[in-house]
Amino acid sequence: MSGKKTDLIQGTLDLLILKTVAHAPIHGYGIAQRILLTSKETLQVQQGSLYPALHRLQRKGLLKSEWKESGNGPMAKYYSLTAAGRKHLQEEMAQWQRYAGAVALVLES
Repeated sequence: MSGKKTDLIQGTLDLLILKTVAHAPIHGYGIAQRILLTSKETLQVQQGSLYPALHRLQRKGLLKSEWKESGNGPMAKYYSLTAAGRKHLQEEMAQWQRYAGAVALVLES
């Protein structure tokens, strides 16, 4: 990768958040950092996009949250998947695989 940070394609943020949270309960800053590191510093999630998305996913019943000690300071809100969130994640991942495969076919032609 060129090291250039890329804006997220519309609609992918929710999928990236759900996949990141699926590993273990994590706070908002940790979600952004994990996405950045996992993407080899290509995908940077801005706070102005992250927190509204977290709240939206929580309102939809896909995430739940609880306040916990962050280990090095004040309490932090940790997010985890609900059962509905796990199901939704699997559906979205399958849809993304189909979409990415179709785009790859067009690019290869």
